[in-house]
This record gives sequence, structure tokens and C-alpha cells, in this order.
Amino acid sequence: MNKAIVILNKLISHKGLFKNIISDRDTKLTSDLWKNIQNLFGTKLSFTKPYHPQPDFLSERMIQALEDMIRRFCAYGLELEESNGFTHYFGTIIPAL
Repeated sequence: MNKAIVILNKLISHKGLFKNIISDRDTKLTSDLWKNIQNLFGTKLSFTKPYHPQPDFLSERMIQALEDMIRRFCAYGLELEESNGFTHYFGTIIPAL
């Protein structure tokens, strides 16, 4: 229970208190730790249907767009710096995240 309180203090100070969390059945959110957190604050945990991410469409779409952006950026960097396979310009993409 103490670990749950420490995590909550950090989470709430950055994001605020959640009323409802939509999850894709991730085992992290179904653990005893998260059950304690949900009980402390009365947070409701809702699950999407397996292989149907429609309820979480906006975040799924954002993740897909970020993956595409990072993949293209890294490929561009590899063309520039073939000797070590690393681009030094990756820091410019961080503000977009």
C-alpha cells in the first residue's frame, strides 16, 4: 500500500486525478498495486475489447504517427551518418513529442 501512495503522489502532482482509465488489458494496470490505487481514489478501470482499439482511437493514432515520424527521422539520420548509424539531430524531434 505504501508503494501505491508514493506512485500516486508523483502521478497526481504531474497529471491530476483520473476518474476513468481505459486500458488494453495491460497486466500492469491489473496488478494488485493498481487495484490498491484504484480503491484509494475510486478510479474506474475500463478495458477495450481485444484487437479492437477503437475506444482508444486518438491515442492509438498518435502513437502510430509518432512511430512513423521517428522511423523516417532515424532513416534520414542513418543516410547522413552511415559510419556510426546514429543521428545527432534526434534531439530536434523531442519537442514534437
